[in-house]
Amino acid sequence: MKNLKLFILAIGLFTINVSAANLNPVKPTDDLRVEIVDLIGSNFMAEMEVEQYTADVMFTVNNDRELIVLSVDTENAQLETYLKRKLNYKKVNHTPTKNGEIYLLPVKMIKQL
Repeated sequence: MKNLKLFILAIGLFTINVSAANLNPVKPTDDLRVEIVDLIGSNFMAEMEVEQYTADVMFTVNNDRELIVLSVDTENAQLETYLKRKLNYKKVNHTPTKNGEIYLLPVKMIKQL
């Protein structure tokens, strides 16, 4: 009986954790997007082997107004490293409306000749 109670408690805690992990990221405001584009810059363009790369950057803004990169979804490992290095813990002028709000920003890097 004791094991059954422990098992039910474990299942309950697991269910709560799974439901809490269900994230609904929002699009960043235009001002925040412009700041991020300025932070990214165009230094990666010289290293590009193909005409275009895409990535989905999931991030949040902490109380110190710093970007915290949660994940970068891309097929190019160099682009992932580049975006994390350029964005993680960089200051922005954005104040989040909700504490812990998660943003999703699609990034498209196009090679310019």
